[in-house]
Amino acid sequence: MAKILIVEDEDSVARFLSQAITEAGHEVTSRYDGTTALETGKTETFDLIMLDVMLAGLDGVEVCRALRSSGLRTPILMLTAKDTIEDKIRGLDAGADDYLVKPFVLNELLARVRALLRRSRFEGSERDEELTLGSLVLHTSSMQVTVEGKEVSLSATEFALLEYLMRHQGKVLTREELLEHVWQFDFGGDSNVLHVYISYLRKKLASRGLTKIIHTARGVGYRLQEEG
Repeated sequence: MAKILIVEDEDSVARFLSQAITEAGHEVTSRYDGTTALETGKTETFDLIMLDVMLAGLDGVEVCRALRSSGLRTPILMLTAKDTIEDKIRGLDAGADDYLVKPFVLNELLARVRALLRRSRFEGSERDEELTLGSLVLHTSSMQVTVEGKEVSLSATEFALLEYLMRHQGKVLTREELLEHVWQFDFGGDSNVLHVYISYLRKKLASRGLTKIIHTARGVGYRLQEEG
């Protein structure tokens, strides 16, 4: 059972989400505005946050950005009625791990929830593995990433993407492979979300001195290879 925070200001939708998640076997806490949601997210511990974009006070994107700025790594699933790539990128850029457009099918929502919980290693402990590439070290169980002993702070999705790249280091992985493995659902066939997260990873690794470790195979995908 996971502890899930649902932030939704439309009463009927909030009730629907709460019932669906509760019937799926999880514990639900509900909040109805951005300000209260931000305070709750900072002071209580959750395994997943479901966050509507359109909220009173602070909107969902602002809440997400503030939570990430505070160091929170909990997976965040954004819910919104907006369906443009610009809106998706805005939410992902704020630190969201996934993005679901209303109206959605309940089975898809529950599948996304399961995927995010698996990604954060909530569902069952796994044997810790240490993946290395030069000075880059990734611990699968603790979700810790370091470069020369200095930690690199990653969201759950950034971690999942880096882990998959490290498990296939030296191999070109197609955009389709990466989208299917990391997100498990595509974004309407649009791989811009992958480009955004590759950019995030590059910036964070570059801040620790690894500036040329993720390589682009034009028209195909990406490859992780030690700087030479």
